[in-house]
Amino acid sequence: MSKITIALEAAVQTVIENSPKDGKQTNRQRAEIDRAFARILKLIAPRIRHFIRQYGLTAHWDDAEQCCAIAVHRAIQAYEPEKAQFTTFVNWQIRGELQSLRFRLMTDQRPSAKKVEATTVSLSAMVSSADGDEMSPEAMIEDEDALERTESAASDYLADGAISSLIEAYVDHLRKVGIEQLRRRPRPKREEAALRREGPRLRTATHGIDPAELEKLEAKLERDREIVARRVFQTATLDDLSMETGVTKERVRQITKRAAKVIAEIAAADPRFSVMAEYGEPATAKRRQPAAARSTTPILPDASQPHNLLSSVAAIDASSIDAVVAADANRETVEAVAIAAAPVPSSAALH
Repeated sequence: MSKITIALEAAVQTVIENSPKDGKQTNRQRAEIDRAFARILKLIAPRIRHFIRQYGLTAHWDDAEQCCAIAVHRAIQAYEPEKAQFTTFVNWQIRGELQSLRFRLMTDQRPSAKKVEATTVSLSAMVSSADGDEMSPEAMIEDEDALERTESAASDYLADGAISSLIEAYVDHLRKVGIEQLRRRPRPKREEAALRREGPRLRTATHGIDPAELEKLEAKLERDREIVARRVFQTATLDDLSMETGVTKERVRQITKRAAKVIAEIAAADPRFSVMAEYGEPATAKRRQPAAARSTTPILPDASQPHNLLSSVAAIDASSIDAVVAADANRETVEAVAIAAAPVPSSAALH
């Protein structure tokens, strides 16, 4: 046997020894199998390249190499040293896998394909675009709905983030209100005296509050968070929330009604949610004011102005001006037409 055959037999034996029949492998055994399999592929790499060229699969090189790796796995599983050496098993397995790949890919070599002049095109082959640049056919496939789906997904992502931020702001508001109520709650005299004896020090927001009361508050806030998220921003019903949270339907309705009001106030006051607060509102009076001002501006000049005292204005249809001039109407009407057609003089010319 040659050195390559001996090395192949040793590597295959290592794989078989580290592959228990019960299927339970240790990390060490998996590492030994990976190293041995890599040695096998390295030893038979020239043989794999030869078979790929022989079966005309150079245009599908990556797929062919994957098929050869599968062939090595199957050859190890079917290997019987008593019948033949491993090289015999692996050669037939590689040939069979490559033949199957060629039959699947190169359909234009079938007699039925030759009748209709079918041609196999590799998606991995490089083609030239309209600009002359080389690119793969995958890059030329255009998904017409990709932009719409991307925008929809981005919109949903931003909406979910805004909803989460609004709910967090609402829960923070409830937490501050709850802590303030707990702080104002009257305490026993001994506890109050003990707090005064501590003297001034760096105190937290929850200083002097019973930890058990804080745990109850946090549990209540978590319950309200779920109710608000599912009732206000989703489609959960009062019955579902009442059964799952153990709160009456009337209490759920009160929580959601108060939450909607507070969340609207938070969205209007916090600049982060200014876009959400302005959405759906009618145009402001300031935006409508220019249009109203233009509609009330008089068209005719002010007759009380000095430069308008000696002029008279008459309404004449523009299509009848030529007829009026041709008929030599009275002079005052013609002068009025000339004045109406003349450009408005500037203030400098009037004075």
